[in-house]
Amino acid sequence: MQARPRGSKLKYMHRIFAALPVPDSIAERLLPLKGDVFGARWRQQRHFHITLQFYGEVTTEIAEEIAEALEHVAAPQLTLELQGVGWFGSKAPYSLYARIAPNEALDALAADCRKIARRLNLKIDQNPFKPHITLAYCHDTPLEDAMRWSEDYQILRSEPFISDSFHLYESFTAPNRPSRYEPQADYGLG
Repeated sequence: MQARPRGSKLKYMHRIFAALPVPDSIAERLLPLKGDVFGARWRQQRHFHITLQFYGEVTTEIAEEIAEALEHVAAPQLTLELQGVGWFGSKAPYSLYARIAPNEALDALAADCRKIARRLNLKIDQNPFKPHITLAYCHDTPLEDAMRWSEDYQILRSEPFISDSFHLYESFTAPNRPSRYEPQADYGLG
């Protein structure tokens, strides 16, 4: 690491999000959903997670405030299930996902994570929380391809699975390489 000159205003930025890890038994059920969809870049199993709140790029100080605030989030263990598939981007699909069945406790946990972002005045996505596991990112994918894929796998269901913790992840990106997600802090549920 190089030393910064005194008085430098440079700050290291962290791209962070709170998310639930996906158990291997569930992730393995998702791998066969990789289909022949033009422009889809399928995610590897190690990338699967259920995002509770994406905080974006923040300074080290803000990242530490988020990590500390998440320690005060109280939520029960969650019993979750997969229930179908879908895509984001009504006319131009930009991702394919596995849907998580509606769950009030999961919604409440995500709302608590979002409150932290609002309290810190972070610019966040204003769309309603839609729990999912991203399976692929799309580029120039025809709407018809996303619809066909969704019809093929809409029957996706899983047995209930328990989530007893969530993490604060940091996303690391590099040119021409997939993102890498590393947990930076762990929080128990229940």
